[in-house]
Amino acid sequence: MVDTAPSRTSSTSAGSTIRTSTGGVSAPKADATGDTAAGTPAGGTDTDVRIDVDLLAEHLLGRWAEDRRISRRLVRDPALHKIEGQPLAEHRARTLEQLRILVDAGAIQRPYPPEFGGQDNHGGNLAAFEELTVADPSLQIKAGVQWGLFGSAVHHLGTERNHREFLPGIIEFDVPGCFAMTETGHGSDVQNIATSATYDPETQEFVVHTPFRGAWKDYIGNAALHGKAAVVFAKLVTRGVDHGVHAFYVPLRDDEGAFLPGVGGEDDGVKGGLNGIDNGRLWFDRVRVPRTNLLNRYGDVAEDGTYSSPIDSPGRRFFTMLGTLVQGRVSLDGAAVVAQKIGLQIALTYAMERRQFPTGDGQEGVLLDYGRHQRRLIPRLATVFAQSFAHEKLLQTFDDVFSGRQDTPERREDLETQAAAFKAMSTWSALDTLQECREATGGAGFLAENRITGLRADLDVYVTFEGDNTVLLQLVGKRLLTDFRKAAPRDAASTAKFVAAQVGSKLADATGLRRLGQTVSDRGSLAASVADLQDPETQRALLVGRVETMVTEIGMRLRTAGKDRARAAVLLNRSQHELIEASKAHAELMQWEAFTEAIDDVPPGDTRTVLVWLRDLFALGLVEQHLDWHLLHGRISAQRARAVSAYVDRLVARLRPVVPQLIASFGYEPSHVRSPIASGAEQARQDEARAWYEAERAAGRLPEQEKKPRP
Repeated sequence: MVDTAPSRTSSTSAGSTIRTSTGGVSAPKADATGDTAAGTPAGGTDTDVRIDVDLLAEHLLGRWAEDRRISRRLVRDPALHKIEGQPLAEHRARTLEQLRILVDAGAIQRPYPPEFGGQDNHGGNLAAFEELTVADPSLQIKAGVQWGLFGSAVHHLGTERNHREFLPGIIEFDVPGCFAMTETGHGSDVQNIATSATYDPETQEFVVHTPFRGAWKDYIGNAALHGKAAVVFAKLVTRGVDHGVHAFYVPLRDDEGAFLPGVGGEDDGVKGGLNGIDNGRLWFDRVRVPRTNLLNRYGDVAEDGTYSSPIDSPGRRFFTMLGTLVQGRVSLDGAAVVAQKIGLQIALTYAMERRQFPTGDGQEGVLLDYGRHQRRLIPRLATVFAQSFAHEKLLQTFDDVFSGRQDTPERREDLETQAAAFKAMSTWSALDTLQECREATGGAGFLAENRITGLRADLDVYVTFEGDNTVLLQLVGKRLLTDFRKAAPRDAASTAKFVAAQVGSKLADATGLRRLGQTVSDRGSLAASVADLQDPETQRALLVGRVETMVTEIGMRLRTAGKDRARAAVLLNRSQHELIEASKAHAELMQWEAFTEAIDDVPPGDTRTVLVWLRDLFALGLVEQHLDWHLLHGRISAQRARAVSAYVDRLVARLRPVVPQLIASFGYEPSHVRSPIASGAEQARQDEARAWYEAERAAGRLPEQEKKPRP
């Protein structure tokens, strides 16, 4: 357990005693409305709450805690750490060697079958893989290209013949590889790529060809220098029939690193981040590969050119193949959460030590005791807790499917929807949080040595690879509309009642009946409004109501098209913005639900109490963010709207004293964080400065301050 007696010591190691106080800052005065006086530090007061840091850390580590611990121990090795500002060629060479360290440490074999030295441990593999982010995101992504994309494509799209031939070299890293799906002319639209693989029955070979410049494989990791082979996605053509996109194992380079005949490419050069990875472009000029190089789990070609597949529908076959590669999105969600934790640990540690501006007693206050500074960081801390618990649920869904325990079409659809939603939200959140952490740490945060700018640059591309976030949320929206169509009645009588109910709902929105009910219930009392907002059922109703209303409005609009597909397409296109917003709202709801379920697993006590505060802050932060929508739709009264922001402020101040314990629960050690401003250096500077002033004052050596004459 963690004691919080009023003294000024701190530690970031899980399980240690952490004490918090104002550091000599007097309690703020309040104005007539109860708000703290402007410019006065707030929320730095002592608290009697004692968090069990070890317990909370275990909940954050999740089901695959030991896999995460093993990975965290591994990445303490300085040989795996990013060297900020390292030249491009040196960074690429260093990252290549780091992958060999992972192989030697047995860090990459978890997901593969036992006959290849693996453990069939799919959830633990991703949990451990995500932790590589704290060493160097380039290392994480290059490892992801090799074993999470290239290797996984062979593993999950291939059959036993492919496994025997290709997996040993991939796993042992004898064959660095590429995942060649994206084309210059087609990114997220994989179904319409132009590269073809045409079967020649006379030689029993596929002829892989890129017919024009826009069909070049682009932004491909390992393509510029290191890749010896690639899994190439191409249209399979046999007997004059295009059977859609399939995956082929295609050799690229010889042992000296020269392209094989018919293969060519270019180096993408310096990027905005992740420069330890040699991204490049690839093209193929009628390159021939054996028939058996087709990864044939979902489609095969016989010697005579006959095509066969266990899935009759071309569309379902395509989405099934892509679904087997969903782990990239799952791991990016987890990596984005890890990066945010590191950024917040740096910024919050600095904010608890850096002093600025005299306070009421003449002493400078620490940044985190100022209300605005709390507001910019503590709500983001609540968000990363929500994302952590949501990611744990996503990992469990992923493991259920890939272990085969619950590999059903319904469970796979759940996995794809969750992965698309959470990856989009967490990667966007990572950019927002890291930027706020950079600004909150001032000039110090802009220095590369303090890591925030590097993390921000490296995480930038996460929002567009493994699926552009906006496109992924359209996938989520499609699922929401499909569920709506299933729930909406089809017969005329039921449809009339359904429409009437929707009209009634809109009338209630327009007339303010819901708002009136809340005002009567609250009777003008801010306390009554706050009490209701604390209720999880109220929070859930607000979050669910927003999703359901938006989806229903879009669904009803689309129903007016009837069987006219052209009109339906036009209406859907006009509704895309609303559909994306509905998808975001659905993702936020799932994050809130995951947070709430996680709280249920924590025994009563202070730790659970603090998690409830964080959950409430996350929920009401979402309501505050979308307050205009709730007001316009009559879901919240003006009185209760004022209570939302008031209670957010109260929660932020309430959480301020336990911030040291919360970041300690992340479990990251100094060798993981590696930021001078989070190492105690700032505290040492502040202590030195205060000691100097105190000594000078005591000796009478400080000059008198100029006194301004009164007007």
